[in-house]
Amino acid sequence: MTEQSLPLAGIGIAALERDIGVGKDTLRVWERRYGFPKPHRDAIGERVYPADQVEHLRLIKRLMDQGQRPGVLLRMPLTELCEQSASTAIGIGADEAVDWVIPMLKARDVDHLRAEFAQRLARDGLERFVTKTVPALNRRIGDGWMTGEIEIYEEHLYTELMQNQLRSSIYALASRGKRPHVLLTTVKDEEHLLGLLMAEALLAANGAWCLSLGAQTPTSDIVGATVGSTIDIVALSFSSAYPWRKARNVLVELRAALPGNIELWAGGAALIGRERMIPSVVVLETLGHIGTALTNWRKLRGGASSEHGAT
Repeated sequence: MTEQSLPLAGIGIAALERDIGVGKDTLRVWERRYGFPKPHRDAIGERVYPADQVEHLRLIKRLMDQGQRPGVLLRMPLTELCEQSASTAIGIGADEAVDWVIPMLKARDVDHLRAEFAQRLARDGLERFVTKTVPALNRRIGDGWMTGEIEIYEEHLYTELMQNQLRSSIYALASRGKRPHVLLTTVKDEEHLLGLLMAEALLAANGAWCLSLGAQTPTSDIVGATVGSTIDIVALSFSSAYPWRKARNVLVELRAALPGNIELWAGGAALIGRERMIPSVVVLETLGHIGTALTNWRKLRGGASSEHGAT
């Protein structure tokens, strides 16, 4: 075989999406806008990402998960990305309070993981569990994945178990009928549910009634779900992998389509530092702002303060 006919070393875009947790559309936008990644093309013109670019993208995704903006990271030299990644790894690795999750995942100790999540939830209370414990665990899992301690399927296992724990906690609150009524979902191409469930748990803990449509709901269906309903607020979550400009456009479109009496709330890593940039949308920079936002809604909209029941 000639050198030109040898198969290219690397992975395709679908495998890269699964590996690093960044969607295909986002990868193509980065390629077009920032000139990175720079995939090769195979014999039929499909993208092939060499190993060094995959590792580069993993560094970017890790720092995005720490709240940094992709537009900045994609312009950084690799050496600077490595320095930033190393400095965050030192801080995360030093958090011995959550180091227990890695060996349990490696041992596939599912029953003990479930029990540990439940015990820590009972010890911390739901609000502290969601705002402190789960973010610390998420960072530790991200660090373990980036350093090769765990595989991607082990990260998926953690996510599934944590989502199940949060769902159980939400169902146990039984706040049906209390105001505000909040519809939660993510938009098309945003498949990450953990952040949405964390927000739902805090809303329910503070006495709101929640209706979740799950992930990737078209904007027309979000609007349709509010017609003839008692929904007071539509709440969306945008992970760090979701492009900021795309999130802004979706929010502007949705705000224009929703009735004026329904508030639009949005949060997640993609919106950090952008809270003043989208008119008529309540942007929650952190999960900790949910309680304050609910209090403000009840004051302005006449919700009964007696219905507030934080755990």
